[in-house]
Amino acid sequence: MKTFKPKSWMLPQPVLIIGTYNEDGTPNAMNAAWGGQWDAKEIVISMGAHATTQNLNRCGEFTVAFATVDTMIASDFVGIVSAKNTPDKMQKTGWTAVKSDSVNAPIFTDFPMTLSCRIKEKIDESAEGYYIVAEIIDIAADEKYLCTDGNPDVEKMQLITYNPIQHTYIALGKTVGNAFSDGKKLK
Repeated sequence: MKTFKPKSWMLPQPVLIIGTYNEDGTPNAMNAAWGGQWDAKEIVISMGAHATTQNLNRCGEFTVAFATVDTMIASDFVGIVSAKNTPDKMQKTGWTAVKSDSVNAPIFTDFPMTLSCRIKEKIDESAEGYYIVAEIIDIAADEKYLCTDGNPDVEKMQLITYNPIQHTYIALGKTVGNAFSDGKKLK
């Protein structure tokens, strides 16, 4: 086996689109990959020093959408361009924003599913950013991405993951097994 020095290679890495409002009330979005489920009703995200971080300092409410094959180009764009330097970055994405019903943050309707969240805790806060632990207030899912049982259908969403090794995006594939079930075959 070949060994490597420590790197940010935890896989898969979600492509999270963090939605906030700028000080003037306009919607803003950034791309973040270092985040995940904290517990059943909370998430954690590593935030650097961004316009979004400033927005979160003003208002601890935000949304998290999951990037897809269809939103990939604009999702990458909001990760490489800052609202600090490109005030019209959201217009360039072509995304439509509506206000969340449960938090003071935008929902971008171009995404199949969005979490509306409120910061519970900031960890290791410094000038470079911080980690946030946030409560999931509610989840909005576009009805065209629902299964017959009424729940979101992840396969229909065509979510993407960030590949930090080759710096690419990979489309998530099809269902290959049943969690908490298939392993019973080895009992």
